Amino acid sequence: MRALHVITGLGVGGAEQQLRLLVRNLPVDCDVVTLTNPGAVAEGLTADGVRVMHLGMRGNRDLAALPRLVRLIRGGRYDLVHTHLYRACVYGRTAARLAGVRAVVATEHSLGDSQLEGRRLTAGVRGLYLASERLGRATVAVSPTVAERLRRWGVPGPRIEVVPNGIDVAGFRFDPARRESTRRRLGLPQGAYVVGGVGRLTSAKRFEVLVRALADLPDDVWLLLVGGGPQESVLRRAAQRRGVADRVLFTGERPNGPAAPHAPGAPGAPGGLDLPSLLGAMDVLASPCAEEAFGLAVVEALAAGLPVLYVSCPAVDDLPKDAAPAARRVQGGADSFVRALRQARAQGPGPRAAPDAAHHYSIARSADRLMDIYTAATLGVSST
Repeated sequence: MRALHVITGLGVGGAEQQLRLLVRNLPVDCDVVTLTNPGAVAEGLTADGVRVMHLGMRGNRDLAALPRLVRLIRGGRYDLVHTHLYRACVYGRTAARLAGVRAVVATEHSLGDSQLEGRRLTAGVRGLYLASERLGRATVAVSPTVAERLRRWGVPGPRIEVVPNGIDVAGFRFDPARRESTRRRLGLPQGAYVVGGVGRLTSAKRFEVLVRALADLPDDVWLLLVGGGPQESVLRRAAQRRGVADRVLFTGERPNGPAAPHAPGAPGAPGGLDLPSLLGAMDVLASPCAEEAFGLAVVEALAAGLPVLYVSCPAVDDLPKDAAPAARRVQGGADSFVRALRQARAQGPGPRAAPDAAHHYSIARSADRLMDIYTAATLGVSST
């Protein structure tokens, strides 16, 4: 089977890194085309031996990109097209059908109750999404929570399949020596208690809640923010206003696994540290986002053996309570996180072992389930 993955961009983000991990684990000949931004994940895919193409799309209304994508799909003689993220789903599903490919699968990575990838859920966004959704054979939800949101949005239930995001559990295994080395490279004082936040620095992630909380915590508590995005300057100014700028570290975008040899954040690059190393340096992960579709950062933190405080995480909430005993839900804003962080610290460090929840989301299991959907799509039957 030859498959083409179409994605909006390939900067360092959850959906983008999930695509790279899936391609590495699927027993399929895969190519990838990015509509825009062939960033660090594109370099990583290329290093893995995957063919990556850049469509050069200039914006949401660059309609000239559609015939270019049709020609690319037709020329590749693909058996299946798999689209990821809103713009790629709209253009990719349309192009695939125009190119004569009927086996079209889309993954919905980021549908919230009130937003989709940061855009408001207007009637126009919904209408365009549903119009293009009908051109595919299946829409994959990354959690049962997203599946229910899709049904409420108008996607027919029989067309929805649930394939949770997956992680390489072994890649996040805690290593005490790596922890000490990483903390030294970050310049953390001996004995610092490190609160971590992982994700795109956007308003939806609500990392300003953690900055506010830090101001009410002891001086040996630090905040380590892993990710890049448009809110970085806002968060830096907030830290300055609160008088905690000297205790907030920004790492920028970091890969969640092996990076391309010369990619930013690659192990061995100046100042470069990957996500498993940075998680190992933390003492607790805090996730203040109120509207997650899955909660990948939480699952990765659990795989690293970290206690987790979260506002929204379908990946944890969809499992039995004892699957992630170190994960605790926090309701409220900065004051709630101050109390929860004080309690987490008072409990002291626990064993840094991955709980059942992390193993439940093994990438191998997700890849196997996706292959069932691929097979059904190419045969033109339901995979359930």
